[in-house]
Amino acid sequence: MVTIDKDITIDVPPERVFGFFEDPKHFPEIFPSLIEVTDVEKLTTGGYRYHWVYSLAGFKFEGETETTEFVPKKTIVDRTKGEIESTFEWKFFAENGHTKVELEIGYELPKKLFGRFAEPFLLKLNEREAEMLLWNLKDRLEF
Repeated sequence: MVTIDKDITIDVPPERVFGFFEDPKHFPEIFPSLIEVTDVEKLTTGGYRYHWVYSLAGFKFEGETETTEFVPKKTIVDRTKGEIESTFEWKFFAENGHTKVELEIGYELPKKLFGRFAEPFLLKLNEREAEMLLWNLKDRLEF
């Protein structure tokens, strides 16, 4: 499994940052290659379950995401299953009216891409997407 660790400070309070994550239909606004989110179901334990379509290196992938850990204004852990297996762990920290967001992504490279692209290319592409994801979140919330 490959791991990506990134963080960013956003100039809004944690309630606003965390609130953005309460509706996964917003996710295509910040995830660079996320095409759509459908069939959103709110879970009684907090978080959600939904279907997604994602584009990576010109190929479309589909799957389901489910929140496995939900601590309001602190932590969200989402696990994806389907053509791409991954875990997104979001942590939110209040810092003098700002919010530090830490993101850890663990994932497996999709097998159907092996042989078509070099692994280092795919790893670098995913690193850049994670950085862009956080910058998009910052831009979206500070606007």
